[in-house]
Amino acid sequence: MTAPAAAVTELTWLLEGLLERTPGARHALVLSRDGLKLCHTGELSEDRADQLAAISAGIQSLSHGASVEFGDGTGGVRQSMTEFYGGILFIVEAGEGAHVAVVADEDAEPGLIGHNMHELVEQLGEYLSAPPREPAGDGAA
Repeated sequence: MTAPAAAVTELTWLLEGLLERTPGARHALVLSRDGLKLCHTGELSEDRADQLAAISAGIQSLSHGASVEFGDGTGGVRQSMTEFYGGILFIVEAGEGAHVAVVADEDAEPGLIGHNMHELVEQLGEYLSAPPREPAGDGAA
């Protein structure tokens, strides 16, 4: 799946703005449900962005399983937060099949990060969607 270049540029600019107005936030990216990075902030190399997208998709998948078993049965995940030594990873839904992930310092304010991420998603949900990919056809019509 590829996003139009103008949309990627706009999203990258918006992610950079999220980092600027969120003390302690270090990296941000938009990813598809299946773990493909759609865009990311400049501090992340392509390889590190791919790695963060894969990790974030895995966490969201596990959270989805937990919500099916222990939630209301709909299987919905609004957000995930993972604290680790040296940082915090936040992941929120961002439209149909897309997520926003932010890595922050361990002493960052979780409430502010979550608020700023949700504010971004509310404003730009239509741009931050990644519908499921269609399987490749066999060429038969």
